[in-house]
Amino acid sequence: MRQLAEARNVRFGTSGVRGLVADLSDSVCYAYAQAFLQTVAAGSSRVVVGHDLRPSSPRIAAACIQAIRDAGREAVFVGALPTPALAYYCALHGNPGIVVTGSHIPFDRNGIKFYRADGEIDKADEQAILDADVAVPDALTPTDLPTVDATALEDYVGRYTGFFGEDAFAGLRIALYEHSSVARDVLRSVLERLGVEVLSLGRTDTFVPIDTEAVRAEDITQARAWAQAHRFDAILSTDGDADRPLIGDETGAWLRGDVVGILCAQYLQADVVVTPVSSNTAAEKCGSFRQVVRTRIGSPYVIAGMEAHRGERAVVGYEANGGFLLGSDVVRGDSVLKALPTRDSVLPMLALLAMAREKGVRLSELSASLPRRFTASDRIQAVPTELSRALIGRLEKDSRLAAGLMAPDAGEVVAQDTTDGLRITFASGDIVHLRPSGNAPELRCYAEAGDEARAQCLCDGCLARVLNAVSVMTLPPHPPILSA
Repeated sequence: MRQLAEARNVRFGTSGVRGLVADLSDSVCYAYAQAFLQTVAAGSSRVVVGHDLRPSSPRIAAACIQAIRDAGREAVFVGALPTPALAYYCALHGNPGIVVTGSHIPFDRNGIKFYRADGEIDKADEQAILDADVAVPDALTPTDLPTVDATALEDYVGRYTGFFGEDAFAGLRIALYEHSSVARDVLRSVLERLGVEVLSLGRTDTFVPIDTEAVRAEDITQARAWAQAHRFDAILSTDGDADRPLIGDETGAWLRGDVVGILCAQYLQADVVVTPVSSNTAAEKCGSFRQVVRTRIGSPYVIAGMEAHRGERAVVGYEANGGFLLGSDVVRGDSVLKALPTRDSVLPMLALLAMAREKGVRLSELSASLPRRFTASDRIQAVPTELSRALIGRLEKDSRLAAGLMAPDAGEVVAQDTTDGLRITFASGDIVHLRPSGNAPELRCYAEAGDEARAQCLCDGCLARVLNAVSVMTLPPHPPILSA
C-alpha cells in the first residue's frame, strides 16, 4: 500500500488520505479501503460508507464499497451526509466507517477519511494501513451504489434536538448559506426542529471550496450584503463536508474559528481544552479553563491530546477552523450530549446561539468579555510542500532573517515555537506563524495581535514577502532574499 500511495501521490495528510481526483482511481481507492479492512477494521462485519457533494465522491465511494463486498463484509451506505454524522452513527452502532470527502481543498482534489467505532483513526492506524499488502483486481468495475440508509441523518438530528430541546430557539431568524455544503438540508432540519425560521441563501450545484480558516473575499462581501438585504440573527454555513462551521453575526461578519471554539468551550463549561498551537491565545488569557493543552495542527493531534485526559471532567478540543471535538459526555440539567471526538460544525453553532440567548445579547456581543486578541489567516496556493519546508527551515536557523520576512515592524523575536512550522512571538506582542498545509500544496500564515486590523496587516504583509521569497527560491542556486 505504501508503494502504491507513493507511486500515485495519494497520501495521508493532516486529516485523511488526499490527492488529485485524477490520481484517486478506482484501483487506488479500492486498495486503501482493502488495507483499512485488513488492519483497523479487521473483524468488523459491517462498514459504514458516506460521502460529500463533490462530483467525484460517489465514484470513489463505489470503489470503497466494492472492496468491502469483495472482503465478504456488509457495506452500510448512508449517502451524502456530514462527516461528523457518519462518525456519530459509527459510534452509536459500533461500526468502523469510511467517508469520501476533500473537505475544503480545491475542486480538483478529493480524499478519504477512515473511522474506528470509537472515532477517527490515529497516526499509528495510518501506518498500519500503509504497511498492508493489497491485491487489486485487474478488471475493477464497481457496482452501483446501494440504497441509502437514512438512519444516520436521523440520529444526527436527534443528537442536537435532544440536548438543546425542541423549539429552544423559537423566534430566531437564521440565514443558511447553503452553497454546496453536504449539511445544507440536515442543518435546516435541525434548526427548524429547534424552532428557528430559516432563510436559505446561496445554494448551488457547483462545488464551492469554503475554507473556514481563510474565508474568501467574495464570501465576506456577500455576507455583509445579505445582512443589509435581510433581517437575521445569525448566518450559518460550513465547509464542504460540514465538520467545520462558518458562523456570522447579525451584521454578516464572520466569526473567527478559534474565538468560536473558546465561546463554545465556555458554554459547555469545559475543564480541559485541547487546541493546536495556531489558535488564539485568548484561550489561556480568558482564565475560563483549568488547563489549555497545545498540539500540532490537525484533528489527530487534538484527539491524542484529549485522549491523554480521558476520564477527566468536561474535556473538549477545537481547531482554528472552528471544528469542535467533544472528548467527554456533557450534562446540562437532564440532558446529556454524548462525546463525539471528531470535528463537528453543528455543536458550536447551536452553543453560540444558546449562549447569546441565555445572556440576552446579540451574537456580535458574545466575544466582548474575551481578552482583546485577534487572529487572521490566509494561504499561498500552489506552493510545493518541500519548498515551504525549505523556507521555514532557513527561517528557524536565523531569527533576524525570520523577523525581517515575517514581521519587520514588530520588534525583536522573544519566543520561537516549532511545534508545527514556525511560530514567532515578537516584543510588540504580535505573533506570526508559518507552516505548510498537510492537505494541499499550500503555505499557510496565521497572525495574532491586539487589534483586528493589525492582525490582518501582519498576515497580508508576511504572505506578500513570503511569496517573493518563494519565487526567488525556485531559481538556483542561492535565493538572494534569504542570503541578505
